[in-house]
Amino acid sequence: MSGQGASQRTRPHRTKPPAGRPQTEDKPGLPARKAAARLLGAVIDARTPLDALTDGEHGHPQFLSLDQRDRALVRAILVSALRHRCTVEKLITQRLERPLPPNAHSLSHILHVAAAQILFLDVPDSAAVDLAVAQAKDDPRAQRFSGLVNGVLRNIARQKEVALPEALASTRDAPVWFAERLEAIYGREHADAVLEAHRIEPPVDFTVKSDPQLWAERLGGRVLPNGSVRIQRLTASVPELPGYAEGEWWVQDAAASLPARLLGDVAGLAVADLCAAPGGKTAQLALAGARVTAVDISASRLKRLNTNLERLRLSADIVKADLLVWNPDRKFDAVLLDAPCSSTGTVRRHPDVPWTKSPEDIAKLAQLQRKFLESALRLVRPGGLVVFSNCSLDPAEGEDLLRQLLAERPDVALEPILPQELPGAEHFVTAEGFLRTTPATGDGEGRLGEVDGFCAARLRPL
Repeated sequence: MSGQGASQRTRPHRTKPPAGRPQTEDKPGLPARKAAARLLGAVIDARTPLDALTDGEHGHPQFLSLDQRDRALVRAILVSALRHRCTVEKLITQRLERPLPPNAHSLSHILHVAAAQILFLDVPDSAAVDLAVAQAKDDPRAQRFSGLVNGVLRNIARQKEVALPEALASTRDAPVWFAERLEAIYGREHADAVLEAHRIEPPVDFTVKSDPQLWAERLGGRVLPNGSVRIQRLTASVPELPGYAEGEWWVQDAAASLPARLLGDVAGLAVADLCAAPGGKTAQLALAGARVTAVDISASRLKRLNTNLERLRLSADIVKADLLVWNPDRKFDAVLLDAPCSSTGTVRRHPDVPWTKSPEDIAKLAQLQRKFLESALRLVRPGGLVVFSNCSLDPAEGEDLLRQLLAERPDVALEPILPQELPGAEHFVTAEGFLRTTPATGDGEGRLGEVDGFCAARLRPL
C-alpha cells in the first residue's frame, strides 16, 4: 500500500456534508435523516442497490422529495454507513446492556445513520444526536427507545477519538460471506488489503482525449502510468471541471480503461462493444478510430450513452438489442464484452454491493456471463478477437469461467496478454495471460495501483 493510503487508514476521511439551507419540514435536518434511515433499510433489509434508490429521476420518493443539498447529504451518510457498517455496529453494540430486539430494524438504522455522521462526517455531534432522538420519538416503532438512542450516541461521540481506531483495527467492514470468500480466493493478507482499500474514499480517474499532462495540470491531478489522469479528491462536481463541456475527457477508473486496449490497433476496424452503456469503452474505441457498434438492452442506459458520446463529440452506431438473440447481418473484426457481473470490484465506490449480493447471485451471474460470452464469440469473424472483461473480484465470474470455456471449446484459443502490452500495469498480468486487478495494489512510481477490481482475457475463435 502507498504511504498516503496507510495514513488515511489510521483516521478515515471525514467528509464535509453539502452546505445550504436546511429543510423546513419537521425539525430542520430531520427529513434528510429520515430518508437516510429509510434508504439504509432498503439496502440492508431488502437488498436494493443504492444507485437505484438515489437515482435522480426514478429513485425512492422520500429521497426525491429532498432538495439537491439534502440529497447529497443523504448519499454521503449512506456511503459512510455502508462503507463502515461493521465498525459502526461494533461501536453501537459495545454500548448496549442487551442486544436490540430482533425486529428493531428501524431503531438499528436510526442508530447507524447517526453514528456514521458522528464518526465519519463533519456534522456536529450534538446535531447528529438530537436529530436521531427526534427521529426515534417520531417513529412509533422506536419511540420507547429514544433514551437509549440518546445515551448510546452521546457515549460514541465522547469516546470516538479512542474507540474508533480500536474498532477499525479489530473489524472487517464486510458481510461474513464476502470476507470469507475473498480470503478463500486471495489468502488472508491480500483479502485484508482489499477490505482495507474498501474503507477509503477512492480517487477519481479520467480518460483524456489527448495531452494527459496538460489535463493533469488543468484538473489539479497527475498522469498515471497508463495515461489516465487521477485526482485524489474532487473539490467540485464533475460538470463544473475544466474540459467537461468541451468533451475533452470522461470519468473512467484506470482499470476499466485497460480491456479496450487489449484489442490493439482498432483503427478502421468494425468493433462491437457489447453491454456498452454508459459508454466509457465505446468512447475509447471510437477515439482510437474504430467503427463502433454499441449494443445494450436498456433504452435508458443507451440514452445516457448517446448523451455522453455527444458531449465527447464521438460517434458510434447504437443498437438496442438482447445480446443472447441479436443476429446482425455481418461479423465484426473484434468484439469487446464487458459483461454484467456482481460488481464486487467496485465496492470502494459502491459500498452497498456486498450487502445486496450473495454467493448465489455470483453463481447466477457467472452462468449469464458464459451465455453472453458464447454470443460474443458468435459475432466475431474467424480469426478476429474477443475481449471479455468484468468488474468482479470473484474468479467464478472471471478466471474459472474462462478456463471452463476454453476446456469445452477447442475452436477457441486464449491469446495471452503480454505484460509489455500494458506499461505500468504489467503486475496485473497473470502467468496464464489473464488481466487481474484488485484495489489492494498500491499506487507507486511507475506502477498503476488503487484501482477497481477487474478481470479480462483475450480470445480468438479458430
